[in-house]
Amino acid sequence: MDLATGGRLSLDRTRQIAPQIADYLRDQIISITLAPGTPVSRNGLQQQFGLSQTPVRDALQKLEEEGLITVYPQHATLVSKIDMSLSRQIHFMRRAIESDAVRLLSETAAPETIRALRHANADLAAMRDRDDAPGFQKADKAFHRIIFDHARIRDLWQILQRKSGHLDRVRLLALPSLGMGRVVQLHEQIIDGIAAGDGEAAAAAMREHMSRTPKMAEMVARDYPDYVENEGDLP
Repeated sequence: MDLATGGRLSLDRTRQIAPQIADYLRDQIISITLAPGTPVSRNGLQQQFGLSQTPVRDALQKLEEEGLITVYPQHATLVSKIDMSLSRQIHFMRRAIESDAVRLLSETAAPETIRALRHANADLAAMRDRDDAPGFQKADKAFHRIIFDHARIRDLWQILQRKSGHLDRVRLLALPSLGMGRVVQLHEQIIDGIAAGDGEAAAAAMREHMSRTPKMAEMVARDYPDYVENEGDLP
């Protein structure tokens, strides 16, 4: 399989190659361009990008640590199935952390925070208008990262992202059924709560926003049974 069919990668030879390959493949996996169960050929990657074995090996090792690929020694390397148990746990952590984070941001209602969030939500609305689900998901992630950055909990964002690939795929697969418009609306309610200094309103909007995820997981487990595992842990 030619992995470049899902998007071209231009390698920057002035930077380390392995992280670039890992980022590229991660994007392909999270966007479902590389679906769960898809074989990933080490030799194919080396030939496609004109690379030696080392950067490809290091990139795949990184993705294996994140749970996005599964390596069967002497057999095959496959895109991992979506771990519904892990998705549920990451969702649980994000809901708790982000509800407290927006409450914290409302205490200061800093103008630069409000501007950054409104700009990010405008980008999200633009993706909605284009019906661009992968672009919408990236814009949504940018919105939530602003919350972590401005709440000064950047390290928590990095920790959560290492295991968020399963949840990201759940959200992308369910998004067409649940709709992008409601996400934009709830983001506006979160921003309005922060801007008004109303931490409870902001937190309530965040909880409602996050409350959609269990329903998403149920839909994905029902509609894409071959893509998931550990679905018995769904609430």
